Amino acid sequence: MARPITLFTGQWADLPFEEVARLAGEWGFDGLEIASWGDHLDVSRHADADYVAGRKAILEQNGLQVWTISNHLVGQAVCDDPIDARHRGILPDRVWGDGEPEGVRQRAAEELKDTARMAKALGVKTVTGFTGSSIWKTVAMFPPVPDEMVEAGYQDFADRFHPILDVFEEQGVRFAMEVHPSEIAYDYWTAQRMLDAIGQRESFGLNWDPSHMVWQQVDPVGFIVDFADRIYHVHCKDSKVQVGNGRNARLSSHLAWADPRRGWDFVSVGLGDVPWQRCFRALNSIGYDGPLSVEWEDAGMDRLVGAPAALEFVRENAVEPSAAAFDAAFSSARD
Repeated sequence: MARPITLFTGQWADLPFEEVARLAGEWGFDGLEIASWGDHLDVSRHADADYVAGRKAILEQNGLQVWTISNHLVGQAVCDDPIDARHRGILPDRVWGDGEPEGVRQRAAEELKDTARMAKALGVKTVTGFTGSSIWKTVAMFPPVPDEMVEAGYQDFADRFHPILDVFEEQGVRFAMEVHPSEIAYDYWTAQRMLDAIGQRESFGLNWDPSHMVWQQVDPVGFIVDFADRIYHVHCKDSKVQVGNGRNARLSSHLAWADPRRGWDFVSVGLGDVPWQRCFRALNSIGYDGPLSVEWEDAGMDRLVGAPAALEFVRENAVEPSAAAFDAAFSSARD
């Protein structure tokens, strides 16, 4: 079977899960990467057999499967400092509690453990997500940042994620961290440092999403090749760089998505600067056979138009490797 193409439901959580499954099935997606927010998936109900069976039934009714679930929003709170009003807007009440920062972090860690248990209950082997970061606030390097502070940030990440990964390993599930600004790893070198900090544990890998790389001028193809053994999941998402007019800047000036004054913006797959053909061929070269998950984010386009168009783009461009070398036929000339 060709690699399945799935729809990440995170940007559709304002709709009931049944409606998103219906749309994805009608458009022709193979499955869903189910987000653990909205009403899509309540990971605290991992031991509720009827609830789990109900989620599976909705998928089956729409001709869909599930290979991956996500808990990006709760994962963000595991290491973040500060914990503030931004987090209140993305966390369930049971994780937010009274809002005391360390309590929020600890409850977020427990929720990630439950996410691994829900993955097992659904028969899923991979959870995608974020980690948060206690040192993202220092990225501008001013006031000057002591090396010890940066090192402490990576140690904080490791201390908080090792117990989480213990549960993931007990459940036979992997965590695929999305390299992304505001996380402990946001580019090439920080990804290396993150994996070293966690001791290269096999249960901790990467969700490859090139949309966060191209505007930072990180080569998404080289990233695939160099982190070949850690690419556990793939997001198909695109971004367009919009600098060069002497006004737009890469950090985008606190401007909203789709504002033409931004230095870059998310766009539908195929409309941006990601070199998709090279990327898909690189994924072939490392033997990646997991889902290609469309994470549709384009504030300048109707999602009911953009999502099925993104599916068609991925279907047409995600070439499969050849079953035979083209020059193998040359040997027939001797016959």
